[in-house]
Amino acid sequence: IFMGQYSIGQPVSRREDPRLLRGEGHFLQDTVLAGEAQAAILRSPYAHARIGSIDRTEAESMQGVLAILIGADYAADGLGSIPCDMSQSRRDGSPMYRPHRPAIAIDRAVHVGYPIAMVIAETLDQAKDAVERIEVAYEPLPASTSTAVALADESPLVWEDCGSNEGLYFDGGDAEAVEHAFAEATHVVRQRLVINRISAIPIEPRGAIGIYDRGTGRYTLHTGHQRPFLFRRNTAASILGIPETELRIVTGDIGGSFGLRGSIYPELGLVLWAAKRVGRAVKWISDRSEGFQSDDHARDNVTDAELALDTDGKFLAFRTRTNANLGAFVSFRGAGPAVNNVGSIAGVYTTPAIHAQISGVFSNTHPTAPYRGAGRPEAAYVIERMVDIAAAETGINPIELRRRNTIPAEAMPYKTALTYTYDSGEFEKNMDMALELADYASFEQRRVEAWARGVLRGIGVSNTIENSAGASIETAELRFDPSGTVTLVSGSIHHGQGHATVQTQIVFDRLGIPQEFV
Repeated sequence: IFMGQYSIGQPVSRREDPRLLRGEGHFLQDTVLAGEAQAAILRSPYAHARIGSIDRTEAESMQGVLAILIGADYAADGLGSIPCDMSQSRRDGSPMYRPHRPAIAIDRAVHVGYPIAMVIAETLDQAKDAVERIEVAYEPLPASTSTAVALADESPLVWEDCGSNEGLYFDGGDAEAVEHAFAEATHVVRQRLVINRISAIPIEPRGAIGIYDRGTGRYTLHTGHQRPFLFRRNTAASILGIPETELRIVTGDIGGSFGLRGSIYPELGLVLWAAKRVGRAVKWISDRSEGFQSDDHARDNVTDAELALDTDGKFLAFRTRTNANLGAFVSFRGAGPAVNNVGSIAGVYTTPAIHAQISGVFSNTHPTAPYRGAGRPEAAYVIERMVDIAAAETGINPIELRRRNTIPAEAMPYKTALTYTYDSGEFEKNMDMALELADYASFEQRRVEAWARGVLRGIGVSNTIENSAGASIETAELRFDPSGTVTLVSGSIHHGQGHATVQTQIVFDRLGIPQEFV
């Protein structure tokens, strides 16, 4: 192991930052191909509607319009369904329900923003003008848009053949032990917790450029994507029906991802299909308003939680019942967030019995997907909010209530009542350090002083834990040049994490090659 100023753990300047700070990054909009056409998409204004007819006659005659593609064309060309996460199951143990998801609506729009038609034209303005001339006969249908009542009898079904709006069901923990503990509890705290739907809103909106080479029969897609190899395999097989060797993905700099660019979106398949249809490169770039309708959303959970305590404020049991909104479809990785990190509701506490039930529900809304923690922030919010409510109802200081129930360091390794075994942790020490840094002891004085100035001052405490991201298989390659330089090729994509810096440190640390030669 070589030690030096560029070793692992040393504070070094990020290698990738100078060019970005100078405005020399290369993002999708910086890629301009010879003869590229521009695409604009007509999207459904309805959450749920049957599509009677689409009249594109006037739009097709407009200046610069090269083609207008609709669902009937998509079906005629034999394109497939956008793939999705199928890792969960239903109540009877059968695989979770997977609705067919063509990249463009064929006979029914099931959420606002679902693509209805795609215009390809010489310029973007021409494409947008033509979109406004397409006449669509919609028959509005009853829509289910509320997460809380998605499973109610009166809620319209998004997919009739599913039988209900429940696409998946998870049941974890010990229901019998929880029931017994609640029967013996001195205090029971109940609360409905609503975690609203969110959108990522990256600095760089999503976009894509599709290319089809008639000579080789190969496709190329330029787009920012955080998991390009997984994306390539699934897009090639599920949408295009081709070997993945016939699809190349090119990713440049990415102006924000956070999970947003981990999905397979309709537009990515549409530009490839359009490129083959018109014989030219086709570019689509989302604007801000369009992004709100077409980017995957996240969160959107409604949880009914109950916490049982004894006379001394010790937690006896915790149970939750959650409706997690999947949207109208299951996104590429959409089934995971609500379930994969449910064990995080145990938090840092010694609660001996936990029972969690989760229903993944369909609604006439845009699909949801992982974003910034993928279920972990939601779980942490549920348990920490319930502790605060319990403190208020029992009159026990929220810090003291946490202290009474925090897993002690000497108890490690500690098996929680749901999912995880913690190998180590000093959770009370972490809390004490945070309280000291926040000067928690003098807060009441600061509150009184603020009140005298007509200002309300508050303080909150959260002692949370989350599991790290799971390992994934990836390829790395080192190429040595006679000049003495080494090139590191990695399949992982940077979108702000500083890959070039960290990976260079690894090469220096293990091989002793100076960073300027990497």
